[in-house]
Amino acid sequence: MSYIAFTEEEKRWASQVDLAEFLRSRGEELLRSGREYRLANDHSVTVRGNRWYDHAADRGGGPVSFLQTFCGLSYPEAVSCLLGSGILHIPAPAQREEPKREFALPPANGNMRRVYAYLLKRRCLDREVVSAFARMGLLYESREIFGGREYHNAVFVGKDENGVPRHAHKRSVSDLGKPFRLNVEGSDPRYAFQYIGTSDRFYVFEAPIDLLSFLSLHPEGWEEHSYLACCGTSSQPLIYLLDRLPELRQVFLCLDNDQAGHAACRRMAEQLSGRALVDRLIPEGKDWNDDLVSLHTQEEQEVHGFCQTFGS
Repeated sequence: MSYIAFTEEEKRWASQVDLAEFLRSRGEELLRSGREYRLANDHSVTVRGNRWYDHAADRGGGPVSFLQTFCGLSYPEAVSCLLGSGILHIPAPAQREEPKREFALPPANGNMRRVYAYLLKRRCLDREVVSAFARMGLLYESREIFGGREYHNAVFVGKDENGVPRHAHKRSVSDLGKPFRLNVEGSDPRYAFQYIGTSDRFYVFEAPIDLLSFLSLHPEGWEEHSYLACCGTSSQPLIYLLDRLPELRQVFLCLDNDQAGHAACRRMAEQLSGRALVDRLIPEGKDWNDDLVSLHTQEEQEVHGFCQTFGS
């Protein structure tokens, strides 16, 4: 597209579009979720006013970046599209600061059949490990209704020093649509998904499923040690936990084997310099669940080959 010299006022108008109204005018289905909307075809993406946020990718922005990210438009194309929307020239009203929403766990389902099926069959997690976290109240299946539809998710709970839930991370378990993961609104990031043992060893992960995958790969005596899933790459829960439990002197950074994971590990290692002995454990695949699934696939192929050889 040829260069277009937009005026500052045009750029301002484009940035102030009510994104939810714009998407609805284009036929996009949105699901109400508290003060926000979720995209019906991707629950990881929320929209509020003129802002969007992708909880799975941990990034967000305004109307222009939305069209660039999800519609593949160039900057001139995105601005032109917004300027021609018909709703653009009425600037969105300034949003008043609202009080932070109180944290509340999503309503629980009557059983955990979907969660167990997903975690054990699709993610190959060890049943005993999953059951242990369920018994501690750190994992359950939710049942929520948005837009008249019923949704079930795995909920990974983070508790404070007194055992009170302060954080919850939801992960879809359905095969339908794009999977999503996000932290429940009002969650205190200091209390991300964690387990505290008695030794001085402390293992740090990005996602709860990677933490459980690591325990499934190394189940011997796992209860003795401490584990944390940051539910992203923020170091806030890590730093807070070490401030509270300085006896955790051996820290193993077990984040993903990708650019973001390596960068986060370097940052965390610098922050922990002089406070603890830091080591890096790197999965062979992208993450620990990839390693676990790969191991199960390899074992199944070996068993299948054995049966073919001696069954013929």
